[in-house]
Amino acid sequence: MKAHSMNIKNIFNYGLTTNKKMSNMIKKNYKTLQNCEYINNSIFVPTRAYTSTNSDSNKRKMNMFTAINSAMHNVFETDPKSILLGEDVAFGGVFRCSLDLKNKYGDKRVFNTPLCEQGIIGFAIGLAENGFTTIAEIQFGDYIFPAFDQIVNDVCKYRYRSGSSFDLGNLTIRSTWGAVGHGGLYHSQSPEAFFAHASGIKIIIPSDAYKAKGLLISAIKDKNPCLFFEPKALYRASVSEVPVEPYELPLGKADIVRDGTDITLLTWGSLVHKLKIAADVLLDQHGINCEVIDLQTIIPWDVETVEQSVKKTGRLLISHEAQITNGFGAEIAAKIQERCFFNLHAPIKRVCGYDTPFPHVYEPFYLPDEHKIVYEVLKIMDAE
Repeated sequence: MKAHSMNIKNIFNYGLTTNKKMSNMIKKNYKTLQNCEYINNSIFVPTRAYTSTNSDSNKRKMNMFTAINSAMHNVFETDPKSILLGEDVAFGGVFRCSLDLKNKYGDKRVFNTPLCEQGIIGFAIGLAENGFTTIAEIQFGDYIFPAFDQIVNDVCKYRYRSGSSFDLGNLTIRSTWGAVGHGGLYHSQSPEAFFAHASGIKIIIPSDAYKAKGLLISAIKDKNPCLFFEPKALYRASVSEVPVEPYELPLGKADIVRDGTDITLLTWGSLVHKLKIAADVLLDQHGINCEVIDLQTIIPWDVETVEQSVKKTGRLLISHEAQITNGFGAEIAAKIQERCFFNLHAPIKRVCGYDTPFPHVYEPFYLPDEHKIVYEVLKIMDAE
């Protein structure tokens, strides 16, 4: 294709060129190119309609691992090309998320792999490329890094590098995520920011059982590869009324879990519950009304919902378990500072893990909690 016949979308499909006409086109369309939503739409398949559940449908109490198990059973019942592979998944997995799947659907659709993350993702890529609805489980997020090259350079770029001729939209990678209370160095990490820097994969982190099922079904059905991180501290601790029938929650949409007027508290995963506790304390003891937002999807993240909230409250505190330097909170802070500069009453604050390897006995001091959140919010409010 000649450079002069390219439209703005082709820039992303074929890469930039030094051709003078192309350079003039880039200058002319610079404003469009700066729009991150436009770029996301160029990289990802457009968002489809989501299937909601009837509010009167059959529900029962489920914890998070049971809800995830229910989601996969729902998918396997309706999609004969669905496959689950990973370490120990055949007997139900160490966290019991795949319980009874092999017994019900057979060992050709649910099977164990060697302890080799590169092999799990490599095999999953081949399955997804050939049309199978593939769910690959990495038992601990800390051990996803041996497969980092395959995820970043193959999974993320497959559609882009082929000009949309091929894709891995049928692939969902499930993995545990975050601190559990006693995990130490290699069973506590939150690696979402590493993958957020690689365009082409959606990243989801649920905060309760209800969201886990709805978001996982959406991720599996989405025609883009998805990385679904599951907070292992919530596998049993988070209990919700969850529909037995399948339902979907939209990807790329944040959830305002508590309305407020004085400050926006933003997080994802396990810390949503800590921020809700902090918000209760701040309102009851200090009269500060906090708005709490669960981001839910890291990529693509819901810029508009956060922007609208901060324009209303004038203040933003971001918290995540991962260490503070280059954590995803830094990206959020930069974008909101650009969009809400004249609405801010105070600098954006981050309360995150420290820039050290994850400790063992000092884990309670390392992690953000409700006490740190309350302390920092009071500092923000007193500084004005």
